[in-house]
Amino acid sequence: MVLDLFSRRIVGWSMKEAMTTQMVTDALMMAIWRRGRPRTLMHHSDQGSQYTSEAFQRLMRDNGITCSMSRSGNCWDNAAMESFFSSLKTERIRGQVYRTRDQARSDVFDYIERFYNPTRRHSTLGYLSPMQYEEQAMEA
Repeated sequence: MVLDLFSRRIVGWSMKEAMTTQMVTDALMMAIWRRGRPRTLMHHSDQGSQYTSEAFQRLMRDNGITCSMSRSGNCWDNAAMESFFSSLKTERIRGQVYRTRDQARSDVFDYIERFYNPTRRHSTLGYLSPMQYEEQAMEA
């Protein structure tokens, strides 16, 4: 998942059988495709091999994205992303039994694109959804 910390909107995501460089690259590519090439952007992650890979680092460099990584063993830097995963699990996935990966992917898509981004309210955003918050910010 790629989360825009300003609005808490999920702007890129990918699902694969394993946590691979391709998976995180696909998620970042989706974010770039949706948002356009950033003027300034910082991407924060842990120090997983996917994020330190040459392919992922090159993608960030080629798009002018500054790399930021948590210190080893420090999960607190990524609290906003952990909060999203907690919401996904408690509001949608817990108790679900998916027969196929495609079924799981479809349900996660529905959660993100049809509920979380346009509808789910956040106390940190004045009880607006991520999309409402962005719309309000553009009007200001």
